[in-house]
Amino acid sequence: MKMKALYTIPALLLLVSGCSGGETPAAPVDIKAIEAAAHDGYVAAINSNNVDTLMEGLTDDVVLQAPGAPEIIGKAAVREWVGGYFGAYETKWEKTSLGFTVTGDLAVERYTYKATDTDKKTGAVTTDIGKGINVFRRGTDGKWRVAIDGWSSDKPAS
Repeated sequence: MKMKALYTIPALLLLVSGCSGGETPAAPVDIKAIEAAAHDGYVAAINSNNVDTLMEGLTDDVVLQAPGAPEIIGKAAVREWVGGYFGAYETKWEKTSLGFTVTGDLAVERYTYKATDTDKKTGAVTTDIGKGINVFRRGTDGKWRVAIDGWSSDKPAS
């Protein structure tokens, strides 16, 4: 009888662990930490006014949707566009996150912005305010990078 009990207990434990799926529960997602790393890192990269620094924070298939312009798709095209922008202006962006959602390796952020651009030739300063949506993707290295940034100005269309 004692021998049956010795075999029954491990069998029951195996059965119970099998009922729970046998998987370790996923660790809770620290959305605030992801938001801080992704959002703050992207804004700092923009404000560095350095093309290479900004490119490090973008996916290879990045898409930019800037006001009044066609979509800019892929890192090479974005590098060219950003190079022209940083070449012409010293820029300072303030972005305020309004909502940040994480699902697996994707995160979506809704934001408002104030962009201040100083023309490097004339010194003229222009300011724009608006809103946008970022889609971030976590890379195999664990870093969150911008996959899509689409923004629109609050200025009336001309």
